[in-house]
Order: sequence, then C-alpha cells, then structure tokens
Amino acid sequence: MTDLFREELGAQLIQARAELAIALSAGDDDGVQAYRGRIGSLLRIAGRHGITLPHTPDEEEDEDD
Repeated sequence: MTDLFREELGAQLIQARAELAIALSAGDDDGVQAYRGRIGSLLRIAGRHGITLPHTPDEEEDEDD
C-alpha cells in the first residue's frame, strides 16, 4: 500500500510541476501560485506519511502561508 501511495504522490508531483511550468511560461501568476501551493501540499502529505520525494528547497511551502 505504501508503495502505491508513494507512486501516486510522485505522479501528482510530476503533474503539478508540469502545470507550474506551463503557468510560468504563460505568465499566469494565479496559476503559478496555485501550483506552487499544490507542490508544497503534496510534499507535506508525503512527509506526514514518512515518504521522501525528491524536491528542491524552494518547493517547500511555509505552513504559515
């Protein structure tokens, strides 16, 4: 079950990064904000379940935001 969950989170992270790239290239500031938030949320969910997903420090969202 954990492997399936990790795979699903990883797939969602890949999709969110792709959508972020599209929003960045389109100059869609609202989309950029939304997808950065999605990436941060996915990383927090993974962390709560002891799953480490590759990411950069700028992808971590401050939980106080």
